[in-house]
Amino acid sequence: MRRHRPSFQFPVSSFIAATAVSLAILLAVGGCDHLRQTRLAGRTMGTTYHIVVAHGWLDRPRNLEVQVARRLEDLNRRFSTYLPDSEINRFNRWPTGAEPFKASAEFYGLLETAVRIHQLSNGAWDGTVGPLVDLWGFGAAPVRGTVPSAEEIAALKNAVGFQHITPGPALTIAKARSDIALDLASIAKGYGVDALAELIRSHGCRDFLVEIGGEVVASGRRPGGGPWKVGINTPLPDASATAVYGIVSLSDRAMATSGDYRNFFEIDGRRYAHIIDPRTGYPVANGVISATVLAPDCTLADGLATALCVMGPVSGLKMVASLPGVEALILTIRKEGGIQAHRSSGFEFTPAS
Repeated sequence: MRRHRPSFQFPVSSFIAATAVSLAILLAVGGCDHLRQTRLAGRTMGTTYHIVVAHGWLDRPRNLEVQVARRLEDLNRRFSTYLPDSEINRFNRWPTGAEPFKASAEFYGLLETAVRIHQLSNGAWDGTVGPLVDLWGFGAAPVRGTVPSAEEIAALKNAVGFQHITPGPALTIAKARSDIALDLASIAKGYGVDALAELIRSHGCRDFLVEIGGEVVASGRRPGGGPWKVGINTPLPDASATAVYGIVSLSDRAMATSGDYRNFFEIDGRRYAHIIDPRTGYPVANGVISATVLAPDCTLADGLATALCVMGPVSGLKMVASLPGVEALILTIRKEGGIQAHRSSGFEFTPAS
């Protein structure tokens, strides 16, 4: 049995090696520099973040590092399932028979986006899939090292279903089952990127790159001119963490990638990856090894990237074609070996040499 299992302070259902993204950022800011740069880096949500802001000599954003840290702490207080008193955990403990849960505007807004992604993907993305993820040994529960029985999966499927959560008036949220629990980690990184981008814009900055655990917002131009260059990690388990499959040019756009190539186990020659299809209760087995999404905001890109891994290239790209401003690249593994690329009509990238 082979297992690769990163430990997360903030559980995430998709992961790209931060070192690869760091390499891509270094490539992005290279070259002739006629502007100053402010660079910030640290840890959050169980992964790392990197920020590059290009600005004039007299326009350096003041106190940005402190404000970034405070904003990230605030997001964790709302959305981390590892903090007992976080807003999401208070909702998860909320009894069904009580009055609807009164949410903050930020929590409610992210839930509305989650509902949209669930509906767009016909349930391929579901923010209540956590019990099944734990059952398979990819969540906070102890590693089991065996395949769950059909009876175990069927029993837990009753505790999964985004349709049991209903946003109501005046920032209230109702849930139809007490055992329904939210885990928005698969869109929270993207939301965090959007939140930091908004913070940087409030300083009057236009040219910057924000990345959390591989999810990116690129705004304006990179130092030296032109769009920012961001790498897509090579989605093979034996590839180097810094190996780049392709490079995307980004300006005023978000990009997110989800994949199952670094978090899986094998039993009797069969591979079980960490992305669970909430509709079946089983890990996806459609050949998809990664999905990269370009979108107007990173929250949407983050959720859709996970959904595409579940949906596969055919239905996934059909959904993407219906969404204005959204493009996607889905990579599958050929039976005879090698990677096959499936992309929407507007997705452009430069293959790495």
